[in-house]
Amino acid sequence: MKKHSKIISLTIALGLITSPLAFAAGGHGDDHKPKFGGIVSEGKAFDAELVAKPDLITVYLSDHGKPMSAKGAKGKITLLSGTEKVEADLASTGDTKLEAKGKFNVAAGTKAVVVITPEGKSASTLRFTIK
Repeated sequence: MKKHSKIISLTIALGLITSPLAFAAGGHGDDHKPKFGGIVSEGKAFDAELVAKPDLITVYLSDHGKPMSAKGAKGKITLLSGTEKVEADLASTGDTKLEAKGKFNVAAGTKAVVVITPEGKSASTLRFTIK
């Protein structure tokens, strides 16, 4: 009887140890992979994918891997590269993204801080490093 209870206890312990690993591997999985060729950052209320081009910055919003409406959302991006600092307002395009047009240094290593305020919600800050 003691041998069986030890086996059961060991099986339960292994299950408790591996279940969080299984959740981590399969729970969010593809939710945080880029869908538009950019860089994904996880926020508290939503996730964002930054696609940075020299003349256009696009930030796509998602909620657990599903597109999230950016209608009425406002945002700001700050790009930091060496001693250079550039700020731009992000405007909603009415669907799931916000955009800023201009001239941007998007070289590898550039840091980006994005603050987005969805309509009727509080602001969230997301950080990115351009690769």
